[in-house]
Amino acid sequence: MPNAYFTDDERLRLIEISRRLLRLTRDITLPDDVARVRVIMTEGIEQQHCPRDRFGINPIIHNLETALLLCEKISPDRNMVLAILLFILCKSEFIEEKELVKEWGDDIARLIRGLLKVSTLYARQAAMESDNFRKLLLTFAEDIRVIIIMIVDRLAMMRAINHHPDEKMVHDVAYESNYLYAPLSHRLGLYSIKSELEDLSLKYTNRQTYTDIAHKLNQTKASRDAYIAEFIAPIKEKLDATPLKYEIKGRTKSIYSIWNKLVKQKTDLEHIYDLFAIRIIIDAEQEKEKSDCWLAYSLITDMYQPNPSRMKDWLSIPKSNGYESLHITVKGPGDRWVEVQIRTRRMDLIAEKGLAAHWKYKGIKSEESLDAWMNNVRDILETAETGPMELMKNMRMDFYDKEVFVFTPKGDLFKLPYGATVLDFAFHIHTKLGMSCTGAKVNGRNQKINYKLRSGDTVEIMTSAQQVPKIDWLAFVVTGKARNRIRQSIHEMENRASSLGKELLERRLKNRKIDLVEATLMKLIKKMGFRTVTDFFNAIAAEQLDINEVIEQYVAVDRPTETTPDKISAEEFQLQPTAPDDTRGSSDVLVIGEGIKGVNYRLSKCCNPIYGDEVFGFISSEGVIKIHRNDCPNAANIRSRYPYRLIPTRWSGKVGEQFGATLRIIGNDDIGIITSITSIINKESSTTLRSISIDSNDGIFQGFLGVGVRDTAALNTLIKKLKTVKGVKDVQRSK
Repeated sequence: MPNAYFTDDERLRLIEISRRLLRLTRDITLPDDVARVRVIMTEGIEQQHCPRDRFGINPIIHNLETALLLCEKISPDRNMVLAILLFILCKSEFIEEKELVKEWGDDIARLIRGLLKVSTLYARQAAMESDNFRKLLLTFAEDIRVIIIMIVDRLAMMRAINHHPDEKMVHDVAYESNYLYAPLSHRLGLYSIKSELEDLSLKYTNRQTYTDIAHKLNQTKASRDAYIAEFIAPIKEKLDATPLKYEIKGRTKSIYSIWNKLVKQKTDLEHIYDLFAIRIIIDAEQEKEKSDCWLAYSLITDMYQPNPSRMKDWLSIPKSNGYESLHITVKGPGDRWVEVQIRTRRMDLIAEKGLAAHWKYKGIKSEESLDAWMNNVRDILETAETGPMELMKNMRMDFYDKEVFVFTPKGDLFKLPYGATVLDFAFHIHTKLGMSCTGAKVNGRNQKINYKLRSGDTVEIMTSAQQVPKIDWLAFVVTGKARNRIRQSIHEMENRASSLGKELLERRLKNRKIDLVEATLMKLIKKMGFRTVTDFFNAIAAEQLDINEVIEQYVAVDRPTETTPDKISAEEFQLQPTAPDDTRGSSDVLVIGEGIKGVNYRLSKCCNPIYGDEVFGFISSEGVIKIHRNDCPNAANIRSRYPYRLIPTRWSGKVGEQFGATLRIIGNDDIGIITSITSIINKESSTTLRSISIDSNDGIFQGFLGVGVRDTAALNTLIKKLKTVKGVKDVQRSK
């Protein structure tokens, strides 16, 4: 790799890490993996695609450190190691996704996609202390191996930033590590990583306290571990002399845990009894569990002096969450207090992975589904024989698939149910914001109020002072808060409109000196088909009802009415026989060709021309001249195909003959309307009704009237009169 890119110290560190990493990954890598990685990283460095990070840390050194920690602290895994090493080149777009899949395979590409997606969260400047950020982080990662890489990466960074000059930046990273990555490490059973992250976090955020505790302990972690070994030795000797099958786990309390207990108990170091602790786990049949635990207890208390006030017996009476164990604190060598926990394998399983998961016992927040899933991951990490990471490839983190996490432009993070819309988000922020919401800018693009949000979206709500809640909003909002506020607002608006409508009616009635009688009003409301009084007054306020017509109907409610016959459909109308249709007599009303009269012709049935229409003649195959209107539906076809058979035609000055015409009428389905129509036609001296056809459906009739008229003027006059009949909606001449 280019020497100018590395300092002298970095070059030495590069050689050391590379050798250790090669040794640990020798059995899992392919023959050409190392050479391929070396070539592509060298090219990336030469083309300046590997810039130092915000701390000035060399990313190549950092990624090698991370890969080494993964192998040492968890398990060597080819795909995870390669993903760590190639990530920086993918982030800088030196390696494109297509090339990544082609050269390194789908699984490595999947890991890097997860890392890239998660890295975008940190560009949002979100509040890391939010529980929602942790959930969004897990949602974005999708693959548990991405979270494991991030945890190890964070430990590598925490080791690297000691004594960095930018104290605020170091403080922020340390705080985030303690809040976010230490609990995740604990849930995954990565206890050594969790403890180191917590210790380093305390060191960087409160260096004086960290130094004081370390100084008071006056020993290294190695010497504390040696003390535990000295304490355990005689216990093992005694236990080995019994038939008990057991396992002893010893630990020394971390500096962070000591500090945490000092703060919570408001005490000093000398009064913390469990600076040193061991756990004795006995393999026992269930019926012998208690007796075996008490046997171990008696052996230990025979050797070391117990503190009766620190005795905790959860064997006789287990905790409500199912936790069972014996806790005793005894004075070990050098008069130091040591806590001893005694339990069986079954009890330990329940305590660690069942009803009382250890992180709950310690007071760390968790959710049931996440705990169960993490327990499964811990089992794999601890027991898998074929390589734990291999078994995790197909594990998807979908425990937050029923939620979405979205940002405000300032980086605040909010959790909403899956399917939530822009409008749900607006109401979630503030009711007034929801009431006036007209849409939003989602990731910089304008979206409607019913746009469904996705995790990671940045949402900026847009509002208008003229916006008011609408009933159709209820069709797409999913949160209870939005639904309740919309319903409440609509109800309030309806009540205000109802009050205005009632006030308007009362004022008009008073002006006309009409008393408002409640019983009469209720009869009117029922008669007009309104379900509630509010709906009735709302219709008045919205001017959907004519106030004067309402008053007329109100006055008529209690007025005696004449008995009216039942309504009869328009289809029941029967046309009385009339004189036969006029026939084309010998008298000519048309001049055909060059002033020719007495020629046999017919008025075409397709357009029924009448006197006054613009017409032309057409010689049919029968030798008869057919007269068509110029706007006949067939005129264009005739003119284009048979121009040689056309004859100029015009009306003569003679008037008096009747011509057939067809009218299409639409109206309300009532026989009375048809009676009115026929009455008008019969009153016209120059018009006769020749035929009528009525078809009714859903309260509307459609009819075709065959009439005889003298000319177009008479026909137009008739159409105007028919349109004035109450209940008639449309009258047109049919072509």
